[in-house]
Order: sequence, then structure tokens, then C-alpha cells
Amino acid sequence: MSTTTAPQAELSRPIVAGVVTALVGFTSSFAVVLAGLRAVGANDAQAASGLLALTLSFGLGILLLSWRSKLPITLAWSTPGAALLVSTGAVDGGWPAAVGAFLAVGVLVVLTGLIPALGRLIGKIPVALAQAMLAGVLLSLCLAPFKALGSTPLLVIPIIVTWLLMMKFAARWAVPVALLVALVVIGVQLLVSGSTLSSAQLVPTLVWTTPGFSWQAMAGIALPLFIVTMASQNVPGVAVLKSFGFDTPWRASMLVTGAGTVLGAPFGGHAINLAALSAALAAGEEAGRDPRRRWIAAFSSGWIYLLLAALSAALVTLVAAAPAGLLEAVAGLALLSTLASSISAALSEPSERIGAVVTFLMAASGLSFLGIGAAFWALLAGLLVRWLLRRR
Repeated sequence: MSTTTAPQAELSRPIVAGVVTALVGFTSSFAVVLAGLRAVGANDAQAASGLLALTLSFGLGILLLSWRSKLPITLAWSTPGAALLVSTGAVDGGWPAAVGAFLAVGVLVVLTGLIPALGRLIGKIPVALAQAMLAGVLLSLCLAPFKALGSTPLLVIPIIVTWLLMMKFAARWAVPVALLVALVVIGVQLLVSGSTLSSAQLVPTLVWTTPGFSWQAMAGIALPLFIVTMASQNVPGVAVLKSFGFDTPWRASMLVTGAGTVLGAPFGGHAINLAALSAALAAGEEAGRDPRRRWIAAFSSGWIYLLLAALSAALVTLVAAAPAGLLEAVAGLALLSTLASSISAALSEPSERIGAVVTFLMAASGLSFLGIGAAFWALLAGLLVRWLLRRR
């Protein structure tokens, strides 16, 4: 009996790890994605379409990459990129221009896979400045849970308390369980108000948006989104897999994620990339003792993501019924650990601290000049300060 159950146990471990990877990856950050898409002009239908397009594209990408490479390669949407969209807000040209910027990001990622020099150029961006820009972008969203305490304390306190308790006893599930509590709160609100949801609102649908192009969207969304996605997702994703003994096929990964972003952009998807935080769930020992079989965990997560895509419309409908600030509060809790690690990385090198602090403050200021958001000016200011101080 032990000889038959052992192979089954070895097969079930990566499958279970894949299910956990997908559930944690999806539920812990979809609120950030919705907040980002709405901030740059998407209505509820377009935001639901974007969530659906992203989940479908990286779910299929995971299946392709993990099957062909037999490596535990997992993909995700760009959570820091979505936070960037929140801080950027609407640009000249509205939602179509934002979609055009998403399309440009996909093209840049494809070019990064095809042209090694472009990848090396991205690698020359100082890590401290890239992380400081990300931290500044995240700050406003991470303040949301605490601001909501003043406006809707009875609704937000249960979510924060749940998150804290889960962080103590089961940190991996802290945000998903807090999200579950938030959805319960929204459900109670709907019952109290007597509101109902039609079946048409629960069916996932892809909504086409013809891309528009404006130089403000290219500079304010496309360029910062590309840099954040590369520096905060793709490069760390490679490092995470490397720490478990796996060499990521860089060219194939960039081509798949870039093409997936291009295909998903007209339907509202902002960017997909290599998973960073959730990658460890499929690549580590939780996915089985035999590293050669851990690709099964990634492959399983791809199928689960495709199933979760069916929930996109229902989630957007529920979130649309949420009291003001509740979605942003959950998104802020989801990004607190990312904010902490970004600040730590930005200030870790003493010689880079002044430039990093200038970058952080500029990004957090919300400055908009010539129709271009703060992230672009933050990186520019940080590079200028860094150059001046080094020259001196």
C-alpha cells in the first residue's frame, strides 16, 4: 500500500501547491488591478474585461512556458504596475490612450526578449532609484486603509483586524482572508439596501477598446509601467527561481509575457510578467521534494487561473457595490509588504540615499506636469540628483 500511495502523494503535492499559488496570487492583488484600471479611466465593464484578459493571458502563458520548459515558471499581472496606474490617474486621451500605453509596454517587453542590449539598458537603471520610485507610487495606496478608518471605521476595522491576525498566524493567507471579510461586508450592505445583481452582470465578457496614442500616456504610463514591471517583477522573478536552482528561459519568458500583454491590451489588460512573490510557492519544497516535478505546480496553477477568470465579472460587480474607499483599503493592505521591501531596498546603499529619497518624494507627491504623471518625473529627478552628487 505504501508503494502505491507514495507516488500519489508526490503527485498531489505539486498540484496542491499550484492551487495555492493561483488562489493566493489572484485574491491577494486583484483589488489593486481593479483600482488601477479604474484610475486611468476604465468603467466597470472595461475593468472587468481587463481583469479577465489579464487572467486568461497569463494563465495560458503559464501553461505554455511550464509545459515546454518543464520548469516551475509562473506568471502574474503587474501588481506594482497597477499601483502605478492609481497614482498616475487619467491622462490626455483618456482610457483609449491608456490602452495604447499598455500596448506599447507589451511591444517593449517583446523587444527586450529579442534585443539583449535593451535588457542590459534596463539593468543599468540604479536599483535604489527604481525601488524608490515604486515605493513613492505605492505610498498613497498604502495610506488608504488608515484614511478609511476616519470615514468608514465600522466597515474597515474588521478587515484590518482580520489582516493583522492572519499576518501573525498564517501570513500567506492574510490578504485573501481580509478580502473575504470585505466581500462579506459588501454582501451585507447589499442585503441591507435591498439591492440585487442581475445574471448578466456576473458573466465575464471581453470588451474591445481601440487603442489611442498620446505622448503624455507614453511618457506618463508606458515608460514607468515598463520600468516598474521589469525592475519589480521580471528581474526579481528570475532571482526567485534561481534561488531554488532553476534557470529561467529569459528570451522565451519575455516573448510570451510581451505577446500576452499586446494581445490583452485592447481588452484592458495593462501588463503581465514573471511572478515574483508567488513564484516561490510553486518552485519551493512545498511543491514536492523532487525539483524535476515542480513544474507540475506551475502547470496546475495555470489551469486554476483559467477557472478564476470566470469570476472576474462577479468580483467587479461586487466591488462596484462597495462603499467608497473599501476597495482601496484592501488594495493598500495587499501592498504593505511590497512597500516595506521597496523602502528597504531603496535605502540600503548609503551613497544612493539622497537620490532615492528625492525619487521617493517626487513619486509620492502626485506631481503632474505637461500632462505626465509623477513617476516619470521622479525617476528623472532621481537620476539627475544622483549624477550631480557623483560629479561633485
